[in-house]
Amino acid sequence: MKLLDCTLRDGGYYTNWDFDRELVKAYFDAFNNLPIDYLEIGYRSNSMNSYLGEYFYCPQYVLEDAKINSSKKLVIILNEKDVRAEHVPDLLEPCVGYITMVRIAIDPKNFKRALSLAEAVKKLGFEVGFNVMYMSNWENEKEFLGQIKEINGIVDYFYMVDSFGGVYPEDVRKTFDIVRNQTDTKIGFHGHNNLQLALVNTLTAIDCGVSIVDTTVTGMGRGAGNLQTELLLTALNGKGELDLDFNALSKVVDPFEAMQKEYGWGTNLPYMVSGANSLPQKEVMSWVTKRFYSLNSIIRALSNQSKGIEDNIDLKNLEEEKKFKLALIIGGGPSGKKHAKAINEFIDKQEDICLIHSSSKNSQEFKDVHKLQIHCLAGNEGHRLEDSYSEMNIKDKLVVLPPYPRTMGTYIPESLEDVAFQLQEISFTDKFHESVTSLAIETALKLGVEKFYFAGYDGYSGEIKAQELELFNENEYIFERLKENGNYTPIAITPTLYDSLEPQSVFALI
Repeated sequence: MKLLDCTLRDGGYYTNWDFDRELVKAYFDAFNNLPIDYLEIGYRSNSMNSYLGEYFYCPQYVLEDAKINSSKKLVIILNEKDVRAEHVPDLLEPCVGYITMVRIAIDPKNFKRALSLAEAVKKLGFEVGFNVMYMSNWENEKEFLGQIKEINGIVDYFYMVDSFGGVYPEDVRKTFDIVRNQTDTKIGFHGHNNLQLALVNTLTAIDCGVSIVDTTVTGMGRGAGNLQTELLLTALNGKGELDLDFNALSKVVDPFEAMQKEYGWGTNLPYMVSGANSLPQKEVMSWVTKRFYSLNSIIRALSNQSKGIEDNIDLKNLEEEKKFKLALIIGGGPSGKKHAKAINEFIDKQEDICLIHSSSKNSQEFKDVHKLQIHCLAGNEGHRLEDSYSEMNIKDKLVVLPPYPRTMGTYIPESLEDVAFQLQEISFTDKFHESVTSLAIETALKLGVEKFYFAGYDGYSGEIKAQELELFNENEYIFERLKENGNYTPIAITPTLYDSLEPQSVFALI
């Protein structure tokens, strides 16, 4: 039985396939002293439309360095959806002499097409692995199950891939028997750890008779991640099935544990729900790592998906019953609280103004304002707003949500359900339609606003996190669309780092 570690390939979903060179060197050095047979170092791919790093393309020098530094059999993988047989010479001829096995990630629906790709790969002398995804849904893929026998003589390893992290040991046994009845090809297993079952599922697969299984260091991999290499090696060592140098193992685990603190891979409640319901991890990973969504909103979105519904509430559309000349859009930056007294005085001096809260963070500073206040509820703002007010007074208040259906589903504080509306569309910008800033601006446009003021849109200074930079750039883009599409001049009346906002001082306006 063979062991394959695919940390650099699967872990790339967190690092965009860029890894520190010293880390990679330590990785190879440690595995030279560990009982692993194959190391999958990344993808080979045609050019994609976004930035993807070194180990997504594995250029020639990466292959050469890996061959020099590693004594193990080296593997790369192809995404079948992006690669055809005619691409094989350009992608794989440079791999000859460096790579032992080429694996192919396959949607069962494209199984027949993948066979021709496998034949082209095989002609170059590589071992071929078929990583067939979505194992928990195979029972519904009758055509694919009937095609498995066609791999004979072409494929060296046929992998059962638990893409959703949703299979149980009895599913592993059942699926293994289905595959074994179709082919004598060696079978492999690749597990995900959504339900913390990657170890028991892998041990079950080994007990069934698979010939190869996958792991990653610290479980680093897409979404909830994989079976930890160190865990499987320790378990097999404890059973007396292999010898293990724990010093070498520690040398590779330690730096990846440090990375794990930064990137946060591993299972959590959203991944558990997605695994239990066999839902895709790609969106969940984006929600968990990039956006400002709460666990409740993610769980609600997953619950809606599992029930096959788009959203849990469809509201009345916001109608422009009253128009306003001015809008003050209040964000969550510290300046909103710091200058709240001056901002309140500015509001009092305006005859025809509405307040639109794109964040609940500063909303209590304006609770005594007796002019229309609109709270934008996107992402987690419904729960944040509820936490901001122990007793919500709905007088002069509305809540507005993005157009139906909303990706994350809908949560509205009970006290505000009667004054909750949704926008019919967001049309002033072509992107970021679920942003609270987009929601606030479109609401103002719906109310006929002619002049836009902003407070609490500070931006971020110093060393900022990736998600803060993402939010900053997103807001900058939104402000530019407002300026271009309506000839508006958005004005910041508190300190801001946004170039698209014209700076004025609230103190000059009172």
